[in-house]
Amino acid sequence: MAGVVAGEEAAFGHTPVMVDEVLRMLRPRSGGVFLDATIGGGGHALRLLQASRAVRLIGLDLDPEAIEAAERRLRPVGDRVELIRANFRKVSDPGFARRLGVLAGALMDLGVSSHQIDTTARGFSFREGTPLLMRMDSTAGARHARRSAAGLLNSMTERELGRVFREGEERRWRALSREVVRRRKIRPFSTSDDLVAALTAALGRHARPKEKARLFQAVRIAVNDELGALTEGLAGIRRCLGAGGRLAVLSYHSLEDRVVKRVFRGWAKECVCPPGLPECRCRGRPLGRAVARRPLRPSEDEVVRNPRARSARLRVWENAA
Repeated sequence: MAGVVAGEEAAFGHTPVMVDEVLRMLRPRSGGVFLDATIGGGGHALRLLQASRAVRLIGLDLDPEAIEAAERRLRPVGDRVELIRANFRKVSDPGFARRLGVLAGALMDLGVSSHQIDTTARGFSFREGTPLLMRMDSTAGARHARRSAAGLLNSMTERELGRVFREGEERRWRALSREVVRRRKIRPFSTSDDLVAALTAALGRHARPKEKARLFQAVRIAVNDELGALTEGLAGIRRCLGAGGRLAVLSYHSLEDRVVKRVFRGWAKECVCPPGLPECRCRGRPLGRAVARRPLRPSEDEVVRNPRARSARLRVWENAA
């Protein structure tokens, strides 16, 4: 990509997914202010900025390493970029929304980056010996101990753990929550090995990689309140979109995609009043439309080039004119 020095992309491990589809849906050639709500290494952002000199971009990310990587990558077009270290749920705050202004389009690329997964010290992986951290905000230290995977596993009640595992689609959630509570009485959880051992005990056999990935994903989502943040962020960003503005959301698992699909459906309804009211007292009109009924998926060629794109789903919302 233009403006990227050799090795820079590899340093952050960020390969943007479905770039051509995102550009086609967001239509940046018309210019305007665009929000990249999860800027990561800046791959999508750079392509949006390259589409037209009339594009100005605001990039958000909670991870300071992502902000630094994006700043390096976008340096050649830095006069049209503003980077802010913040979670996209911050957009639901009216004061922050006023700072963004009226948006022509926005992108949310959900989940964790390859860089975060591959960096052992960040604690997202189930590789042996990985610390149980999983915080999107890499600056959160000891005073935020509960806001780590280990803190969550060592402090939540059995019922709370069960909810985390069940919402993460773990079928053996009851047995697993009991096993976590039993094991932490003997020794607190601290590394990936501890959680994998609890899962193995709950299953009664060695856990498969897919089962480990699903469990670690569930814990990561809970540590960062990702689904709560997503719901708030979607609502805040839609309110910032101008007439005909579009929001593109890339998700990588069914939990995220389900939230996006539900929210888009709610926005598309004419009436959202509770059943039984004698007359409509809500907005009485749809807020816009989902651009396609079904999510767009990556091409076979892209999956070959970037296997981590395999699970990507792209849903697009267009605000009413």
